[in-house]
Amino acid sequence: MTAYADGIKMLARRELSEMQVRQRLARKGHDRDAIDAAIARLREERAIDDTRVAEAIARTETSVRRRGKLRVRMQIQRAGISNATAKRAVDDLFETLDDDVLLEASLAKRLRGRETIADDREFQRLYRYLIGQGFESDRVMKALAARRGRRS
Repeated sequence: MTAYADGIKMLARRELSEMQVRQRLARKGHDRDAIDAAIARLREERAIDDTRVAEAIARTETSVRRRGKLRVRMQIQRAGISNATAKRAVDDLFETLDDDVLLEASLAKRLRGRETIADDREFQRLYRYLIGQGFESDRVMKALAARRGRRS
């Protein structure tokens, strides 16, 4: 099968960045010239569009996984998309999202319906979790301090 045909099959299943398609075609044993030609044709036909892939990753990471700005950007870059495209996609998406609402949703999911944080160990565990999810440390501290302060 040609590199182009393999590329079309890959893209029919899901959105992939140019780098991901290149890597997968190379793993299938296609030579560099065939891969370059296939990528050029797929880009020309708009089957490959890193901006569209970046936006799709950003939407999934925020709506499904409830991740913060930093982690979303990292996931986009991990797909082989340029820093500038990743930053633009994240900035565009977060213009329409409330960062604090996203953080609260992630925290609420982790607390499983409880309103308060039990102790310092849980506070620290939640802090590490939320930082790992890509939320900014000052916002995390503010949200956690508010939950700690709700004790009766």
